[in-house]
Amino acid sequence: MTDTNGETEKRGWFSRLKAGLSRTSNRVTSSISGIFTKRKLDQELLDELEEALIAADLGPATAARLVKVLGKDRFDKEITEQEVREIFAAEIANILRPVAQPFALKSLKPQVVLVVGVNGSGKTTTIGKLAKQFQAQGKKVMLAAGDTFRAAAVEQLKIWGERSNVPVVARETGGDAAGLAYDALARAKAENIDILLIDTAGRLQNKAGLMEELAKIIRVIKKLDPDVPHDTLLVLDATTGQNAHSQVEIFKEMCQVTGLVVTKLDGSAKGGVLIALAEKFKLPVVAVGVGEGVDDLRPFEAEVFGRSLMGL
Repeated sequence: MTDTNGETEKRGWFSRLKAGLSRTSNRVTSSISGIFTKRKLDQELLDELEEALIAADLGPATAARLVKVLGKDRFDKEITEQEVREIFAAEIANILRPVAQPFALKSLKPQVVLVVGVNGSGKTTTIGKLAKQFQAQGKKVMLAAGDTFRAAAVEQLKIWGERSNVPVVARETGGDAAGLAYDALARAKAENIDILLIDTAGRLQNKAGLMEELAKIIRVIKKLDPDVPHDTLLVLDATTGQNAHSQVEIFKEMCQVTGLVVTKLDGSAKGGVLIALAEKFKLPVVAVGVGEGVDDLRPFEAEVFGRSLMGL
């Protein structure tokens, strides 16, 4: 038996990612299929392919880059749909490789991770899944329910905490989020916690208030430790498509985002937005989510994503 558990698991994840990206890949590949059977690569075909890529939310800049690479090598030559998909998949991997960086566990106690994002992006669920995964790696984890405005978010985090037997620091609805984060950090230090994950509010309709609140959380926890937060992860919902760009812009303005987590790829035909984000912002994509299960949030791999997106 040459197969190992690791290889089997990797194949299982590849299948899940491919299935999860099927809405997006079907949108891209059916557009490509509809454009041609075997024919010569001319300017008209390149223009049609570019439109198909833009329609799948890869964005104009990324679409232009992909067709430019295709045209450079194959212009005025016979080409098949399979060849187009292979070339696009390879170039997508080239774009994504620099940002495919797994979350780095540091030798800090505690490593403080601020998790930001709009309501509904899957932020609280992502925190629960990360907690479970870190715990499985032998780390002592604590959660801080800093989205004090939504009772549902606090309850959801408490449920994740119970599932994983991880302590959750929470307060009454409407409580001061900065004070809660401060208390959580003080307790994490006292209890020798490895990783403290802090949930935050995400009410973008009140941008000024949200910005003020995030700034206050950061200012207050720095009183205990000037180096925190060590990481700030922005959780994005893939189904929002091009709206994800403005969310990155807004949260980068509010706080120093160090990495992205892209969720709900399985519910979206707009998974191509991840490539556009990578090309525009160059922020590390630490994980992607394709389902509800704990194992459906995984480190991001450029080649696997490129090939899955092109239905290969």
